[in-house]
Amino acid sequence: MPILSDFDQFQGLHWETGSLRNYFAYKGVRAPHTGQAYSEAILLGISSGIVMGYYTFDYQGYDPMVRILTRNTFAPLETIYQRLEIQTKIIQTASPEKGVKNLLGELEAGSPAVVYADMYSLPYNATAHDDGMWAMLPILVYGYDQDDGMVWIADRSRRPLSITAEELTIARGRTKKNKYRLLAHEPPNPDKLVSAVEDGLRDCIQYYIQPPPQGSKNNFGFLGFKKWINLLLKPGQGSSWKKEFPPGSRMYAGLISAFQDISIFGKDGGAERDLYAQFLDEASILLVKPELAVIAGQFRKSAVAWNNLANTLLPDEIPLFMETRTLMLAKHHLFLDQGSSALEEIRQINSRLSEIQILVSEEFPLSESRAEEMRIEIADKVIIVHDLEFAAIQNLQHVMAQ
Repeated sequence: MPILSDFDQFQGLHWETGSLRNYFAYKGVRAPHTGQAYSEAILLGISSGIVMGYYTFDYQGYDPMVRILTRNTFAPLETIYQRLEIQTKIIQTASPEKGVKNLLGELEAGSPAVVYADMYSLPYNATAHDDGMWAMLPILVYGYDQDDGMVWIADRSRRPLSITAEELTIARGRTKKNKYRLLAHEPPNPDKLVSAVEDGLRDCIQYYIQPPPQGSKNNFGFLGFKKWINLLLKPGQGSSWKKEFPPGSRMYAGLISAFQDISIFGKDGGAERDLYAQFLDEASILLVKPELAVIAGQFRKSAVAWNNLANTLLPDEIPLFMETRTLMLAKHHLFLDQGSSALEEIRQINSRLSEIQILVSEEFPLSESRAEEMRIEIADKVIIVHDLEFAAIQNLQHVMAQ
């Protein structure tokens, strides 16, 4: 019955940087510049930090989606490993029994285990099963009771999460690529911290002004901002919001998916710009560049602008939209603050959100002219974010060139 009874690390918000933060914090690894655990902010910065990415998806049988990338998603964990010289052992098997044995081995050795699991299969996420939807993401397992068949997990919530061993096995085996994958880490090399931070800062700059490692350059960085603005303001374009997200269920789906990415998905509002500002504060001390702390203030202003943009997507003046925003945020904070104990309340929120979706589909609360006004209002807020971050990145370029 290997359970790390002294495990108390539940601060990480994002699957990747959060799991890594909690893992090293439990193991007593300390950052040289603070004497404290490596913060999630410093890990975000080292992973290449924040980005802007604009994408849309429209799969048959599903609502259309607007996807807003707010942080680097191009191999962020591998980037952290490489920059901090973290020696990582990948233990993987196609056998569920061997997968359990590997997990127990880590726990019996006194270490939590980073495992990959499908977020849609984990019951505390309160998502309906769908054969066409999966997302294998890292979570931290710190207890496994073979007698009771229960597992204890740290996964974004500030509270311990528990599921059955069978549920974890199902979630870990959802896809072939990450099936029963477990990661074991050696501590970071503290001598590499300065260069890791510098490389992360330079990458962040490049992601704003250069083409991304994959995909169209027009969807990323400052060009991504401009693409979104043009699609909102120029109805004649082939994939404009007027055509792709017209008033009705499609517009509602686009609004809530964009809101989710800006305010909720692995974050707590502000498109993670506040977290990046924390990284810049740490970097200013580590690199002896006080100008970085000034730029941190610019990104805090950007976080406010992102929140204003999110509120414009689901504004107060439209009651069903305001209720949607309020419920989505309430569900998110219930999970963060109460974990599995809030599951029934979260399910009730999901039920009401489903009702609202039907109501909006049957009688959309915006006319064509009001929908056009709203697209202009959204574009205005995107322009404000663009301008704030353009100035911040220019300043960051200047500081890193010195």
